[in-house]
Amino acid sequence: MFKILNAKFIAPNVKKIEIEAPKIAAKRKAGQFVIVRVNEYGERIPLTISSSNLERGSITIIVQGVGKTTKEINDLNEGDFLHDVVGPLGKPSHIEKFGVAISIGGGVGTAIAYPTAVALKEAGNYTISIIGGRSKDFVILEDEMKKVCDEVFVTTDDGSYGYHGFVTQKLKELIDAKRQIDFVLAIGPIPMMKAVAEVTRKQKIKTVVSLNPIMVDGTGMCGGCRAIVDNKTVFVCVDGPEFDAHKVDFETLERRNKTYRIDEAIALESHKCKMEDAIAKLEPK
Repeated sequence: MFKILNAKFIAPNVKKIEIEAPKIAAKRKAGQFVIVRVNEYGERIPLTISSSNLERGSITIIVQGVGKTTKEINDLNEGDFLHDVVGPLGKPSHIEKFGVAISIGGGVGTAIAYPTAVALKEAGNYTISIIGGRSKDFVILEDEMKKVCDEVFVTTDDGSYGYHGFVTQKLKELIDAKRQIDFVLAIGPIPMMKAVAEVTRKQKIKTVVSLNPIMVDGTGMCGGCRAIVDNKTVFVCVDGPEFDAHKVDFETLERRNKTYRIDEAIALESHKCKMEDAIAKLEPK
């Protein structure tokens, strides 16, 4: 059992959760993830380690409540427990002094981009961050990014805050302005990562994306996280999660991620019904 030390919402349906896990905190590196289970019957969910605190012996994850299990996780609060937290898993981010390094986070993808931005800065890079959200309310970790990056650009789809547009448009502006860019990391929805790859492909800018496919065991045994990179099959949980963006088959990845869409919707509806029943019992007659 893993105790939750702190939990708070930082955006609509997005919760920052600090978990007591000293062994994982001591070993984790940027880019790695854990697999979490709410209870012994629960689904296994891969979540990137956003940060760690060695003194507290803790790791922090950021969870967007979209499906049944992520909503169950976000129902937990300080003092509650997670049944399983396994990790650190996956290969760490490849970090070196590239020169000018841009970290791009779309929505909750910023939580994944953040630890790598920290590592890139520590390696001596000039770091730029482009973070985006549907609106101002969905922009996360802006202050944290400003502490580790030389420049931070915020974009919103609706123009309610920062630059009115997508992260890809801001990236293209920097490229068109002839800014030196030696490395790009992009993390977020598949369409966003694909779009970033197309923007940087023409300029031959080294670009890496972190993939988050369907994943079960995190050891490469189940095969659920298969993806195609450079026309070869890879297992994201052990071969990644980060890959050369210009070699990823995003179309196949997106199709595979929709495999259980109907099942997920049914499970989520069941969760909603149980929550409504629980609330009804608490309401005064």
